[in-house]
This record gives sequence, structure tokens and C-alpha cells, in this order.
Amino acid sequence: MARAVAQRPEFELLGQYEDGRAALEAIRQLEPAVAVLDVQMPGLSGDQVLNAVARDELPTRVILLTAHLDSTVVYEAVATGAGAYLSKDMTPGRICDTIAAVARGEVVLSPEIQSGLAGEIVARAAADGRTLLSPRELEVLRLTADGLSGPEIGRQLHLSPETVKTHLKSLYDKLGVRDRAAAVAEGMRRGFLE
Repeated sequence: MARAVAQRPEFELLGQYEDGRAALEAIRQLEPAVAVLDVQMPGLSGDQVLNAVARDELPTRVILLTAHLDSTVVYEAVATGAGAYLSKDMTPGRICDTIAAVARGEVVLSPEIQSGLAGEIVARAAADGRTLLSPRELEVLRLTADGLSGPEIGRQLHLSPETVKTHLKSLYDKLGVRDRAAAVAEGMRRGFLE
């Protein structure tokens, strides 16, 4: 990996470290744009280094490499601020391309991780008792909270009254309520409305 990075003229390799503690110390001192870390390192794991970088608000973006893809761990890493979470099976060239993308501010997940992450998001939403509303349902809920009637919502969103009723019924079902007032109250409780 270090050879591949050193061969890219747009990159400058600032160091290579054997354990997580040394890597974290180097990140603190050198403040590289991007740090590529193995998830399994002695001393501190890649996840622990990522947590320290986030906690200390260091400017370095972190890419984590792993041999074992666990959607729960990936979810936590992305939520903490990982710039990328990649399989070690990726070629060094693709990893270098990811380094460049992360340096530009992008978040990159290898394809095999994306489907697992989507499943984890749905599972966590269900476990937390939250239901994901569609963007249109959120719009209808917000306009309902603003006091608009069904026909007024339809005019504002350029929808037929029947389509508005369908969206209202769907969001009532997802929120577990029976009427507009309860939908607004439940939407506020779940953080869909401010």
C-alpha cells in the first residue's frame, strides 16, 4: 500500500506505522489530509483511532481497511465520520483513487459494504421504533403541522386530493396514529418536525 501511495505524484506519504497508538500520535503531530488505517491494529484498533480523531476534532479524514465486513461496525464508523470503509481485497490503485476522493471530501464505501449498510440502517430504525418516512410524506407532514388542509397541501405540492390522502394514510400507518393532530405530535416526538 505504501508503495502504491508513494508512486502517485499527487500524494505525499508522511509515514507508515505498525500500531494504532503510533498512528494516532503521528496524526496528531503531522495532521495529514487522509490516514489509511487497518481496522485490526495492535495498541489501538482503526475504529479507536477514528473515534479519537473525531473526539479531538482533528482535520484528518480516516479510511478504514478491513478483511471482515460487519455492517454494524461499518455503520458506527460512518456515523463517527469515516471517510471510507473498504475491503482489503480492493486493489492498491482503487484504494489510492479512494484516498483522492476522501481528500476531496467524499465518502466512499466499497460496493459489498453498501448493501450491508443499507440493511443496518433499516434494522436500526426498526429497532429504535422509528420509521423512515419518504421525502414526500415528510413534506405532507410538515405542511400538516403548518395547519394546511388536505386540498391546500395538494395545491402547494401540485398533487391531487386523493394523492394527498394516500400520503396521509401512509404516514399515519408508519407513525402508528389515526389523525392529523396525532401525526403532528408523533412527528415532533420522533424528530421529524422542529
